[in-house]
Amino acid sequence: MSRLNHKPPSALVIGAGFGGLAAAMRLGAKGYRVTVLDRLESPGGRATSVTRNGHRFDLGPTIVTVPDVFQKLWAATGRRFEDDVDLRPLDPFYEIRFQDGSAFTARKDPAAMREEVRRLAPDDLAGFDRLMRGAERRYQFGFENLGRRPMHELWELIKVLPTFAWYRADRSIYAHAARQVRDERLRMALSFHPLFIGGDPFKVTSMYALVSHLEAAFGVHYAMGGAGAIAEGMAKVVGDQGGEVLYGAQADEITVENDRATGVKLASGETLRSEIVVSNADVGHTYDHLLRKRRRKRWTGPRLKRARWSMGLFLWYFGTKGTRDLWPDVGHHTILNGPRYRGLVRDIFIKGRLAEDMSLYVHRPTVTDPSAAPAGGDTFYALSPVPHLGHADPVDWAERAEPYRQKVQEVLERDLLPGLSAHLSASHVMTPNDFESRYLSPHGSGFSIEPRILQSAWFRPHNVSEEVKGLFLVGAGTHPGAGLPGVVVSAEVMDQLVPDARPAMADATAADLVAAE
Repeated sequence: MSRLNHKPPSALVIGAGFGGLAAAMRLGAKGYRVTVLDRLESPGGRATSVTRNGHRFDLGPTIVTVPDVFQKLWAATGRRFEDDVDLRPLDPFYEIRFQDGSAFTARKDPAAMREEVRRLAPDDLAGFDRLMRGAERRYQFGFENLGRRPMHELWELIKVLPTFAWYRADRSIYAHAARQVRDERLRMALSFHPLFIGGDPFKVTSMYALVSHLEAAFGVHYAMGGAGAIAEGMAKVVGDQGGEVLYGAQADEITVENDRATGVKLASGETLRSEIVVSNADVGHTYDHLLRKRRRKRWTGPRLKRARWSMGLFLWYFGTKGTRDLWPDVGHHTILNGPRYRGLVRDIFIKGRLAEDMSLYVHRPTVTDPSAAPAGGDTFYALSPVPHLGHADPVDWAERAEPYRQKVQEVLERDLLPGLSAHLSASHVMTPNDFESRYLSPHGSGFSIEPRILQSAWFRPHNVSEEVKGLFLVGAGTHPGAGLPGVVVSAEVMDQLVPDARPAMADATAADLVAAE
């Protein structure tokens, strides 16, 4: 008898980032034979790490919110997330330091949060309470409802337009915060969150107020071993399901026959065939490169060029020796707010100009996870939002990277880590150039397509491709968007669109059967 009777349908997943691994886990649970292809040497995509002088530098995401999305993902495979990943809640979540010497500390306890607001701006307490009540409603609609279901049909958008209007989704998150509170420091603290997923707070929709509720309801967490430990756990589940992850395997083209995806051609020249293909590559790379030989109807080259892309990132990873007790007031997450908020954001997103001033997000994982550094030392990274490479006069990072790193070091030594230069023991830098070459990100953008309202929901690249049958998309550039919860949920949405696996015999042609015999 033909072996076709016993072989389940195959699926190829391009990219072993969180979206690709989550898709592979869900496809494995549906009964598919899954192979994940990744050009890097370990799972995680942007959540991989490098080690310098004993310091583990986690290159990508550092904040885990909504553990529920991971728990549901593991449950879909019949397993428990907690058995594979050690996730630790953080409290406080983060501290924002302002130029006037004041600070705002985000905490889990609602009473402590209200006290922070009262201390910083007592007249804004009632407005803060209103914003938080609205944030919960926006979360239920924007994340639990809209975010967790497919949005590839126009009717799905039409149905929710009245709700969008009710929540004034046309208003920016900053404008929304400004209507609730008067203190500019508090306005920043309640509107900066879209920067963590590549969005301009003065342009992206007020629906992102939901993040304030998301933090309050689920907390902020850290995975011991870094975010890469979650990716390792995901890859392990894929292997236990009978799937495999092929490293050093770069997808060069999605093969198409009769308007249907049939597999993937690798850069090596080898072609792998499958019943379905899922791309976790950036949507721009998927459509402009992997489908470059196909005439496209919606996601054409000109349309992708017109899209607004998220900002770039400058990251300085550095290690220190003998500092474990040196800076006791510096926690796991710190945000150093620069002298300008609106002006700096405009330089980054609109003018495409590398500003003289900066705001920094500083990650110190050794506060929670001492294994990230040699004994007695610390591991840090400082992230500065910068313009992506697609502006008219892009930053020449070959020339500017080291001077900019020195400037970052000066700001840190002045405002957060006095004496830093005397304790440095390791250093590593990434610029938008590295995002473009390492992750194949268009324009070196940090988070794919920017989450503006007309680039969200139905307007965002769909989880099922309208260009090619049998092709599905997950990841930051697809619905519902960037950030760990959004990327993992994109695979949940994909799962609703992919049919359950069925015996390959059901789709085999007569010629296939004759050949098999």
